[in-house]
Formats: sequence, C-alpha cells, structure tokens
Amino acid sequence: MSQVTRDHLLRIEDLTVNYGQLTALDGVSFSVEESSIFAVIGANGAGKSTLMRTLAGLHKPIKGRILLDGEDITSVPPHLRVARGIALVPEGRRLFPSLSVEENLLTGTYRARKGTWTLATVYEMFPWMPSRRSQRASLLSGGEQQAVAICRALLSNPRLLLIDELSLGLAPIVVRSIYSSFGSLLESGLTVLLVEQDVSQARSIASQIHCLLEGKTTLFGGPRDFTAEEIEAAYFGIAKPNLELGTL
Repeated sequence: MSQVTRDHLLRIEDLTVNYGQLTALDGVSFSVEESSIFAVIGANGAGKSTLMRTLAGLHKPIKGRILLDGEDITSVPPHLRVARGIALVPEGRRLFPSLSVEENLLTGTYRARKGTWTLATVYEMFPWMPSRRSQRASLLSGGEQQAVAICRALLSNPRLLLIDELSLGLAPIVVRSIYSSFGSLLESGLTVLLVEQDVSQARSIASQIHCLLEGKTTLFGGPRDFTAEEIEAAYFGIAKPNLELGTL
C-alpha cells in the first residue's frame, strides 16, 4: 500500500474509467494537499467531468484507487462519501428550479457533517442571498445559481469541495466575484478541487494545476512552474510538453 503524507487529503492512483466504449480517464494519478485549491484544466472531452463524477462516486473506475486521508474509498457509494466529507457542485448547477433559494440550500443538509457552515454563514458569504431566499431558483441569473449551488454543497460541511466547470457560461465579472469568496473557504480549512476551462483563472488561484488531454495527464505542477506556451501545448496537444517539473 502506498504511503500518503499527512498533508495529502486526497490521492488518486492510476485511475482508469470507461464512459461507454470510450476510455475517459487513462491511468491518472495525483495528490491534493489539505487546505489548498487544486485545478484540473483541459479542453472539452478531456475527461475532467468524468474525473469529478468518479471522485463523487457517480462513476466506477475499472482500475485504480481513490484515497481520502489514506483510506481507500474507491467502492464507497456517493451518499457515504458525502458523510465522509466530499461534496460536488455539478456542471450546470443542477438546482431544483421550482424550489426557492433557501429550499435548494437546505437540500445540502441531507447527511451533513457537523461543522461551521450553516444558512447564516453562507448568507454572510453572499450578502445578496438573504433578501432572495424566497425567490424561485429558476429566476436567478447564472452567476447567482452557481453561488447557490456552491453554498448548497457547503451546507454538507465538506472537507473536500469538488466544483465542476465553475466559470462555464458566466460573465468574467461574475466569475471574479465567485472566486473572491474562495479566501474564506480556505480559511475555514476546506480543500477545493475545481475543473476550469479558463486557464488564466486557474493559474491565478490554484496552488497546483493538472492538465488532462483525452483522459491522460499532460502536465502537472505549480501554475508558475510552466510558461504559457507549455500550458497551451499540454492543453491542446500541440506538442509534447516539458513534464520535468510535473513528476507525479
């Protein structure tokens, strides 16, 4: 059994996942340090959403392991992963459109762990939200819906927050506003693993980036360890990137 350092909250080893007849993830491995922001980047079809859904327990790998605090959770079902501290903000937000903002938030308390995140604390993070608590979620803007989806996940009091395609379809000013809230997440001890197509945003906030291309790792390391050209090459598969700084 591999050694997991005390600072690594999450470790995945040689993860391989099929999606229908396709191999969506092919031998992916990395570790995520506790109380950090880890960004997975890559173009459409790179396997990013499959990775997030596999970590949440919604896809079953055909090979490899997922370890949380050194414990193998590869076969643990989704609802028990929530109880162990993993929460997913899915691509497209997936709110209940006919429910109010607060009703959507309260769905996140099912199987919630004990912790500091409550309705009061999430309302404090997004001051516009209390006055809109009775409004139907379908009437919110895309950025507002993303904020509600993040807060819904926070109400399960996770240790690891998975955010799939954070900025997809949102205006840059809205994305910056959501990213500005991440400081308080880290201060609370939360670890964030996010999927982001906007490379500049990922580089600005993450302590580690991991690039996928057709289900395989093409680059891994600190965002300032690589030039923009190296990241572009890894992202689009233009040429083989220099992985010397990104040894797994």
